[in-house]
Amino acid sequence: MSKAFVSVIIPVYREAGHIGRLVHFLKPQLEQDGRAECLVVDAQSDDGTEAEARAAGARVLQSPRKGRAAQMNYGASKSRGTILFFLHADSYPPEGFLDDIRARVKEGAESGCYRLAFDEPLAVMRLYAWFTRFDVLPFRFGDQGLFVQRPVFEVEGGFDESLVVMEDNVFIRQLRRRKRFVIIPRQLTTSARKYRENGFVRLQLIFAAIFVLHYAGLSQEALVQFYRDVVRQNKI
Repeated sequence: MSKAFVSVIIPVYREAGHIGRLVHFLKPQLEQDGRAECLVVDAQSDDGTEAEARAAGARVLQSPRKGRAAQMNYGASKSRGTILFFLHADSYPPEGFLDDIRARVKEGAESGCYRLAFDEPLAVMRLYAWFTRFDVLPFRFGDQGLFVQRPVFEVEGGFDESLVVMEDNVFIRQLRRRKRFVIIPRQLTTSARKYRENGFVRLQLIFAAIFVLHYAGLSQEALVQFYRDVVRQNKI
C-alpha cells in the first residue's frame, strides 16, 4: 500500500531572504520521500519572494487574495495531498516530519501539530516553548505547523478568510472539538525574529491581549488596527 501523499503549504508575503532557505531545507526530505510536494502561496510580494522560492525548487502559486487564511485555502485547493501540512515561512519541522505525520494519521489522528522551539537561547523563550506541549487552546498557533486530513479540512470549511489575525487559532479550535487532534512530541523550530524586533516579553503580552480580546468579542477590524498600532515590522 502506497504512502499517503502530503502537501506542504506555505503562505508567504515579503519573505525574501527566508523562504529560499526553508525550501532548500525541505527539498531533500520531499524528494527522498517521493510522496510529497511543496507549495509556496504568495500574495503578490514585491521583494523577490516568488523568484527566490522558485529558484529553490518550490512550486509557487499567486493567491487571488492576500491574507494567510485565503492563501492557505487557495494552496489547499491546488494541492494533491490527502494530508495537508500548513507551515510558516520561518518554521522548520524536524527531520522525518513526513513519517511523523503519517504515523499519527495511521493511529487515527485527524489533525495535529508539533511542540515548539525557538531559534533563541534566552530562558524566557525556552519557557514559552515549553508550554506548547500542553493541549490548551492559548498555546495553539500556526507557527507550530498544522497537519490535517483533506476530508476533515473540507468538512470544516478550511480557514475563515474573514479573519486577518487569529485565523490559525480559530481553525485549530474547530479541529480540537472533533477530539482527534494530537500534539506530536517533537519540536518544530521557528524564528524568534519578531520577538527580537518587538521585545521578548512585550510581544508575548501583545499576543495574549489579542487572544483575550478576540474571544471577548472585539471586532476583527479593531484587532487588526490594534496589531498594526503595536507590532513593529508587521505585514498585515
